[in-house]
Amino acid sequence: MFVLFAIIIEHLFDPSIRDKAILRRTVCDHAHIISHKHPYWNRSLGADHFMLSCHDWGPRATWYVPQPYYNSIRVLCNANTSEHFNPKKDASFPEINLITGEITYLTGGLPPSNRTILALFAGGLHGKIRPALLRYWKERDKDDTLKKSRFCICPGGHEVASPRIVEVTYAECVPGLISQHHVLPFSDVLNWESFSVQVPVSEIPSLKNILMGDRYFRMYEQVKMVQRHFVVNNPSVRYDAFNMIIPSIWLRRLNVCIN
Repeated sequence: MFVLFAIIIEHLFDPSIRDKAILRRTVCDHAHIISHKHPYWNRSLGADHFMLSCHDWGPRATWYVPQPYYNSIRVLCNANTSEHFNPKKDASFPEINLITGEITYLTGGLPPSNRTILALFAGGLHGKIRPALLRYWKERDKDDTLKKSRFCICPGGHEVASPRIVEVTYAECVPGLISQHHVLPFSDVLNWESFSVQVPVSEIPSLKNILMGDRYFRMYEQVKMVQRHFVVNNPSVRYDAFNMIIPSIWLRRLNVCIN
């Protein structure tokens, strides 16, 4: 199921009205065309189909059409269980922001001995977690970069997903994850606890003590190992982001019985 949300916003959506009825009509019409034009959708009611979206409208779009919502595999960057993301059926995908389309200048960083900053936090103050984090982390490290920091804080904002998680992995900075209800990308394959620090919101006041533990060097090596799984290549290469999401989709497809 292929829906370009950017095209919908540019040509059909009126920001002054902010009426998302156009989204409902577009998605419903799209599903109607597929189900009437092709036989494959109807044999499983969409259960052996998937949709991919990193737009924050992606989950909302499926609310309007029962078959994609209940049956199809939804591959979403905003994998939020509080917004009905179902890890048994849906797959989480990393949000990747490639401004120029090039990736070579984004990867790599200083060795641990030259990373003089304990942790970096940068970004807007949207959502509930970031203002709480800023109360304990303000005026620190604001002029330093990802590649000079040992840990890089990745707090949830308006959405649980953020391209920052991939950015810090490219920079070989250990992710410090502070979020709620977020199913991490490729979590059915990767052991996130081996290369990231996951901090409950209630533990934000103790964040510095948590990061001062003795696990950093081991995690740093693990970040370097998993970095390739978040890299986009054209054409795709073994173990890159494309070849990570395909097994995740296939694992969910195995649960579908087609008559």
